[in-house]
Amino acid sequence: MKWFRILFDFYLNASIHVALAVFSFVKITEFYFGLPSNDPLNYFIFFGAITGYNFVKYAGVAKLHHRSLTTTLKAIQFFSFCCFLILCYYSYLLSYQTLLFCIPFGAITILYAVPFLSGFQKNLRTFSYLKIIVVAFVWCGFSVLIPVFDAGKEMDSNVILSVIQRFLIVVVLILPFDIRDVQYDAISLQTIPKKIGIEKTKRLGVILMVISLVIEYFIVLQIHTKNSFLLFFFLVTIFLMRAKKEQSKYYSSFCVEALPIFWWLLLLGFRNY
Repeated sequence: MKWFRILFDFYLNASIHVALAVFSFVKITEFYFGLPSNDPLNYFIFFGAITGYNFVKYAGVAKLHHRSLTTTLKAIQFFSFCCFLILCYYSYLLSYQTLLFCIPFGAITILYAVPFLSGFQKNLRTFSYLKIIVVAFVWCGFSVLIPVFDAGKEMDSNVILSVIQRFLIVVVLILPFDIRDVQYDAISLQTIPKKIGIEKTKRLGVILMVISLVIEYFIVLQIHTKNSFLLFFFLVTIFLMRAKKEQSKYYSSFCVEALPIFWWLLLLGFRNY
């Protein structure tokens, strides 16, 4: 049991779980727009998510405590380096047009963690509302725009609606994390729950999900796809409404981040049924 807990914590802390969530969003995009499965691109995004998230989470820690890193952090560093090498391999298999299209989203990810403002003292993460917008924008880029661009599909109204919907969904999925971190965030970091309160944050999240639900009925025609999203909508709403400051260690980091994976599995299940 102890080894299972260690492996499970590594699975979460090494960003494998969040990378699977991003990967699931990519597969959902393929499903919605009938895109051919592109394994090099999918694995590029998956290993890129691991590399990017671990860079954002641990770059500062490694810089300040590089001589006293724990065994777990050293293992995550080594794992991230291996993922980066695999990322480089799959980038070699992509067209240069797709790689150029990825550059802005990759640059924003780097600037999210690397100080470059106010005399190199602040990064994008330190700006209250910009933080959630940046994360949602990057997720939209890698999970919708890049797969659509790589497949050569026209950026029509359905794609634009899907980008807006995905942006709103990611914002809502971030809210339980912000609610959890209210008691830990610095006073200067004015997240949405800190600014308007936890209850109003939940109401805002529900409104955004309702807008996403309305958008869903403009994007697709298949009834089983709508049914899948409807179940996903209710699950996201339930987990948002049950979020609180004193939540389980795995509530947001596992359960909430598993919702995109569950949505993808629902789509697969309804399609096969």
